[in-house]
Amino acid sequence: MLTVAVGQVEPVFGDVAGNVERTADVVARAAAQGAQVLVLPELVSSGYMFASREEAFALAEIAGEGPATSAWLRLAAEHDLVIVAGFPERDGARLYNAAFMAHPDGTHAVYRKVHLWDEEALYFEPGDLGFPVVATPHGRLGMLICYDGWFPESYRTLALKGADLVCVPTNWVPIPGQQPGQPAMATVLSMASAHSNGLVVAAADRVGTERGQEFIGQSLIASHTGWP
Repeated sequence: MLTVAVGQVEPVFGDVAGNVERTADVVARAAAQGAQVLVLPELVSSGYMFASREEAFALAEIAGEGPATSAWLRLAAEHDLVIVAGFPERDGARLYNAAFMAHPDGTHAVYRKVHLWDEEALYFEPGDLGFPVVATPHGRLGMLICYDGWFPESYRTLALKGADLVCVPTNWVPIPGQQPGQPAMATVLSMASAHSNGLVVAAADRVGTERGQEFIGQSLIASHTGWP
């Protein structure tokens, strides 16, 4: 039986080294509880509320070579689990809102967010890698990021490609009409997508307030029935 964990982290904007340490603590705790796959939030290495593209670029890194992704590869090997975490990816002059999948054997995979939310389009390019599905000893894993989940075809594509589990780093925020304590629309959509596609969905949301923006922290793991 596969054991999946989600880490509900509060990163500090711009503190890459500190954010890596925060994720390392979550990795250790998840591994101690037997997790084989751990999902962490969107842009957990950098924080989310960029003031400019230049600020985003300064916090971005090349996948597998920068401080955050290198640390996640080391932690995956050290604790023998798969880590999926969000980071700003630099590829030449281009920037992507990306998810990094670190494997215990030292290999990795990257997903680049296709559906950019609001001002993300000022800093990032739309993802150009499609919707990859990665074969692992724990099943076939897909990745989406936050707003991707509002589009049913994202999950459907991964299901048609044979995914068993979809890992979703996210930074969900309150939306108009959402009452305090009410499940977020994104939570409901994640459950519906799990049910309609026969997938397990593991969504890791962040918490806290950053530069005036509140994050709701409604992380969840939904089974193929749709229920958490």
